[in-house]
Amino acid sequence: MKKTIAILTLSTVAFLSCGKEKQEVTNNEPAITVQLSAVGATNNGQFVTASGKIEAENSANLSTRMMGYVTKVHVKVGQHVNAGQLLVSINSSDLQAKRAQVEAAVLQATAGYNNAKKDYDRFTNLFKQQSASQKELDDMTARYEMAKAGLEGAKQMRNEVQAQFSYSNITAPFSGEVTNTFVKEGDMANPGMPLVSVEGASRLQVTAMVAESDINSIHKGMPVTVLVKSTNTTLNGEVAELSLSAKNTGGQYLVKINLAKTSSKILSGMFVNVQFPIQNKMQSTEKTTAVLVPQSALVHQGQLTGIYTVGTGNVAILRWLRIGKVMGDQVEVLSGLSTNEQYIVSAEGKLFNGAKIQWSN
Repeated sequence: MKKTIAILTLSTVAFLSCGKEKQEVTNNEPAITVQLSAVGATNNGQFVTASGKIEAENSANLSTRMMGYVTKVHVKVGQHVNAGQLLVSINSSDLQAKRAQVEAAVLQATAGYNNAKKDYDRFTNLFKQQSASQKELDDMTARYEMAKAGLEGAKQMRNEVQAQFSYSNITAPFSGEVTNTFVKEGDMANPGMPLVSVEGASRLQVTAMVAESDINSIHKGMPVTVLVKSTNTTLNGEVAELSLSAKNTGGQYLVKINLAKTSSKILSGMFVNVQFPIQNKMQSTEKTTAVLVPQSALVHQGQLTGIYTVGTGNVAILRWLRIGKVMGDQVEVLSGLSTNEQYIVSAEGKLFNGAKIQWSN
């Protein structure tokens, strides 16, 4: 019995020694160097944000009103074109034959008109000299009017054929860049089918969708700030158009913004965040603040979003948050973090809940 107790005592001492040694190793782990920041705050309601996309102010999908084979595509995607430059040619052999027929009809109608006019002028003079009867003059007048109408009809047919020729030679309506070609040589072009897409690269604008709760605070001419997500560039703009109906947009109101100045890195199709500066009418009587943190400091695990704060004993504590609107590169924290509370912006090692941290003053 005493031997058994002695064995248990030695086992207990060995277990406690191992546990103490493991705890010492944990406590001796080097602290992770981190960078801290205090929670920022701003007056809530001073601006609202909306997502949007950059588009060319002038853009067009060019098509034709005639059916025929594409004989040549004169441009490529990305090519700069000038207004009136030929883009696509469509086979127009049938139009050429029709134009020859119309030209012949115009010549025939012109000859008939000239002959009828001479007879009309001659009989008019004879009637004045009482050398022609009234019926003869009436007959010549009717013949002259018919010849005149025939000539006008032939000329209008020629105008129609000329207009159809413009649909066989597709030209650029404005200067810009070719963004897409939908056909190649030998394809059949059908009426209304897009052939080439052109965008005017000189001026860009942003189209954004604004919620119905914020649309009444936005007006035409309002200056806005536009953040381009892909290039992390901030641009200035001005509200140019404002839709007053959300019938076809699912409760969202369309707002168009003209960009003041852009660089060659800003391209059509890029996604942006737009900040509309508004004044909350309740700010004069009641002021609230919004807690803002940079998106780069957030930690995402599944559907949860958190941030590392500083706990007692200089350890990292992961705190879960409830976030709100995205405002540029920052996000609003609705709950889980208070104003002036410190949080970890970046770390030189991998953080985990309870990790020892240190920071330089």
